Amino acid sequence: MALLAFSSRLPRSLGGVTLGLSLGLLGGCDNYPATGQAITTGTYEAIATVTYTWQAEYARNFDRPQTIRQEQFASTTLVNRNGLRPEGAVTGPDDAGLWWPALPPRPSADELEERQRESNEKRTDPLLQKDVTYAITFDYDGQRRTLPTNPSVYREAVKAYADQQALELTYGPGQQSIGAARRIASFDR
Repeated sequence: MALLAFSSRLPRSLGGVTLGLSLGLLGGCDNYPATGQAITTGTYEAIATVTYTWQAEYARNFDRPQTIRQEQFASTTLVNRNGLRPEGAVTGPDDAGLWWPALPPRPSADELEERQRESNEKRTDPLLQKDVTYAITFDYDGQRRTLPTNPSVYREAVKAYADQQALELTYGPGQQSIGAARRIASFDR
């Protein structure tokens, strides 16, 4: 039986994952506060990249966290755009409105053993990681930008796209992310 862990964050980091079902707080894991200038755009694309990855942990002693290392195996990725069903989607949409690819092949016993570095090293059962990264691409003032964002901005952009509405986007710190989005009913393009 495969165990499933879910995380919703922008950095592609699987460190510190424990066995079991760990649910990230959908809004709280992405720290992209809306602190900057707000802009309005009628040309945008909401992007959610979803990934399944098999992972196992190896260590001589699991009681010493600093000695635990994680090994990643096969993965599959699918890019969601504007909430539309992407080619290659096998399941979805889920509770977050995301479509998912087929599961990657579970690592074989041989593959798991090949990753052992020492004969006395132990390992956990493979765990299926579920990762999501969010971004938004938009045109403003003659420039096209793609910036990281959070699930709530993605969902707001998906709804605006479905209703053919413009978006008011609020930058995060240093204009390096988008922290908030609000649909605009009428907008002069």
